[in-house]
Amino acid sequence: MEDPAVPATGGPPANGNGNGGGKGKQAAPKGREAFRSQRRESEGSVDCPTLEFEYGDADGHAAELSELYSYTENLEFTNNRRCFEEDFKTQVQGKEWLELEEDAQKAYIMGLLDRLEVVSRERRLKVARAVLYLAQGTFGECDSEVDVLHWSRYNCFLLYQMGTFSTFLELLHMEIDNSQACSSALRKPAVSIADSTELRVLLSVMYLMVENIRLERETDPCGWRTARETFRTELSFSMHNEEPFALLLFSMVTKFCSGLAPHFPIKKVLLLLWKVVMFTLGGFEHLQTLKVQKRAELGLPPLAEDSIQVVKSMRAASPPSYTLDLGESQLAPPPSKLRGRRGSRRQLLTKQDSLDIYNERDLFKTEEPATEEEEESAGDGERTLDGELDLLEQDPLVPPPPSEAPLSAERVTFPKGLPWAPKVRQKDIEHFLEMSRNKFIGFTLGQDTDTLVGLPRPIHESVKTLKQHKYISIADVQIKNEEELEKCPMSLGEEVVPETPCEILYQGMLYSLPQYMIALLKILLAAAPTSKAKTDSINILADVLPEEMPITVLQSMKLGIDVNRHKEIIVKSISTLLLLLLKHFKLNHIYQFEYVSQHLVFANCIPLILKFFNQNILSYITAKNSISVLDYPCCTIQDLPELTTESLEAGDNSQFCWRNLFSCINLLRLLNKLTKWKHSRTMMLVVFKSAPILKRALKVKQAMLQLYVLKLLKIQTKYLGRQWRKSNMKTMSAIYQKVRHRMNDDWAYGNDIDARPWDFQAEECTLRANIEAFNSRRYDRPQDSEFSPVDNCLQSVLGQRLDLPEDFHYSYELWLEREVFSQPICWEELLQNH
Repeated sequence: MEDPAVPATGGPPANGNGNGGGKGKQAAPKGREAFRSQRRESEGSVDCPTLEFEYGDADGHAAELSELYSYTENLEFTNNRRCFEEDFKTQVQGKEWLELEEDAQKAYIMGLLDRLEVVSRERRLKVARAVLYLAQGTFGECDSEVDVLHWSRYNCFLLYQMGTFSTFLELLHMEIDNSQACSSALRKPAVSIADSTELRVLLSVMYLMVENIRLERETDPCGWRTARETFRTELSFSMHNEEPFALLLFSMVTKFCSGLAPHFPIKKVLLLLWKVVMFTLGGFEHLQTLKVQKRAELGLPPLAEDSIQVVKSMRAASPPSYTLDLGESQLAPPPSKLRGRRGSRRQLLTKQDSLDIYNERDLFKTEEPATEEEEESAGDGERTLDGELDLLEQDPLVPPPPSEAPLSAERVTFPKGLPWAPKVRQKDIEHFLEMSRNKFIGFTLGQDTDTLVGLPRPIHESVKTLKQHKYISIADVQIKNEEELEKCPMSLGEEVVPETPCEILYQGMLYSLPQYMIALLKILLAAAPTSKAKTDSINILADVLPEEMPITVLQSMKLGIDVNRHKEIIVKSISTLLLLLLKHFKLNHIYQFEYVSQHLVFANCIPLILKFFNQNILSYITAKNSISVLDYPCCTIQDLPELTTESLEAGDNSQFCWRNLFSCINLLRLLNKLTKWKHSRTMMLVVFKSAPILKRALKVKQAMLQLYVLKLLKIQTKYLGRQWRKSNMKTMSAIYQKVRHRMNDDWAYGNDIDARPWDFQAEECTLRANIEAFNSRRYDRPQDSEFSPVDNCLQSVLGQRLDLPEDFHYSYELWLEREVFSQPICWEELLQNH
């Protein structure tokens, strides 16, 4: 996808000042006009309507199932049906699948699973395709899309009850370890969809089972509810001494990114990984419930509001509009020449008078255009991700040309109240009292917030108000407990850690977590629409490119839509997966969250997200990279129409693409998670000139997206300088109106101590030391106590009887091969050390 900010051929060079260098001052006006002209063409002048978007865990059920398949795979639906019908006729005479009793259906599925255990790969693939046809809803016997989705759910529950998932899990292990397929794919100059046929069939069956069983409906029978909880437990915990299923999928992601398995269908792996994590740990609404429960367990007061409901009730604000006098303010003549221009003076006064009111209808109506410094700033800053990321290689951002319409009188409406209850941290109260005591008494009392002797009455009232809005987070309690455990390990004893699905997942991910995060960000970079094609970047199109490349224009158009859709789905799955992991780990323990966050920051996640947003976000959100007649289940019910330009461009009738808007919101939420209360990371936003990039995202009239953009702008306003704040007063008003207030946060003026020079490296190092101490204490401790006596007699140690778990014999041979036979032992070195 072409970056909309890149000037067309013939425009001035993108060197940050709109000219070719040498005689820059003379060429600047012409260069700026050329940029404005190109920007108008690329972004258009159509105002974005308010988007009726409802945020949730995922899109509709049919949409989530359809995104599993690329349009290149559509021919395989017929192949699956043929394999099923050929097998079914040999087992059942004179009846169709939907006509069978449940017992007969179960008996047939048992036979299918038996026939999977054959040596021939070809025969095994045919039986697997028959199972996939069942999971797809036996569409050959259905009359409508609703019937297909209904029977798909029914069949998936039936398949799970007969043990299909466990069987396919074993087959997946075999395919992952298939060195012949890996070496064959490595030798090919271009990997296509044909190289991953077996893996795609297996992953499709597993995805359909997870997605259909995960979906809860009030009409579900009791047996299905029981099966859902059993399935959730199986996926969450290690069964038969095996790792949780999510870790197997993470290992597939890292193997793909390392280049050892370029044929892996990475989109299906990521979709399955996201749905497994969401199914086992819970979605966003479940997270809110868990948060309420945990606060009650810790004895903390309940939350003042439900953040999900508050965001849903917000209204979107209008994007910035550039009026004539404001657009020309940068190139305006000196003040002496303006004295006679009474119209301009009147308009400027109108602008000044409007700064102190809230205009809900058009919040950004008189927003000033980006300054020249902002135009040049978005092209600065480059970072690398494992030698691959040339991040933030972007051209100057130039505002669109000024509108000819004069300032229109808008009806002023005042907001009824701020949406969020203000919060105050304990640290804020201590800081306020320290400043007050220094001013009025001349000394401080440390962390004492109760003694108010010698302070004036207004200070007493201020402290009372601050304490009324004091907020103690779960993270504050966890950090305090961790400090106590570090200070008094003997007296407090060992910490009891509950074995929750989140805890088990973190324990499994712990030692390979940096590799997992880097792999996900590499794929996200390759799927970003602003990324340039590079020879050394990973190929994420292996499961979308056909064996034979298109030869007609229509086929090329179809493949182009398919490729763009494929990338969008990958961005959606990775952004949601990372956000879910961060939120669940933060709730489980703050240092688990900080560990994942720090590795994302070290892998340059912050500039990567900014690079993603350095495009025409409005075009990305309204992109129509879909062909409705080719989407599942529609394509299984009716015959595929002949391809025409009209059918390709038809798409759906919605005003925006749900998955793209969902991805943008999740990436902004992710960026907020990484930078909140971290001054060093906030300075990264400033250094990478993120303000103009984020301001452009305000063009999208969707309340939730605007809220997270404004949050990111709020945390860096104190660093952007007085001129920026003066030029963006409407953005400042929007921040005041929509973002939660911290009573002592001097975000609008920059006088706070946090705005002064800061030892950012020390901040990250201190955090890293705390994380390592936490991981070492909780996960690296030996089985026996540190102070227990040591038996130095070799014969006595070897003669001890160990109690092995009951299921040890399941994995004994694998353990022996991995831990004994494959490990070289240097006996001389061993004897010298001991």
